[in-house]
Amino acid sequence: MHLLIVDDSSVIRGLIRSIVGGIADEIVDCNDGAHARAAYIRHRPDFVLMDIDMKELDGLAATREIRAFDPGAKIFIVTNYDAGDLKEAAYRAGAVGYVLKDNLLELPAILQNAFLAKD
Repeated sequence: MHLLIVDDSSVIRGLIRSIVGGIADEIVDCNDGAHARAAYIRHRPDFVLMDIDMKELDGLAATREIRAFDPGAKIFIVTNYDAGDLKEAAYRAGAVGYVLKDNLLELPAILQNAFLAKD
């Protein structure tokens, strides 16, 4: 499984990497939505783990850009924001899932289930 982690916090990127590292063959990360599309094109990951709140380009806009390039892209929003309107906006942008950072330990199971379901 190949993953792309997009978060402006190096601490969060490292934490997510440590949590999903046991199930991933390759993990690439970047610190902003503005770099996410280029990283997606270059690495073509199975899944993207995308934060919402980032400086140059937020995660929802980056999700729309990646999905415009590849409508089949599998993007999970990983965020602190537990708001219904943001969840709806994430799904409208093309996200396939929404995970709160309080529940990061659930990521391996979520990703493994999604990986098995895509085959």
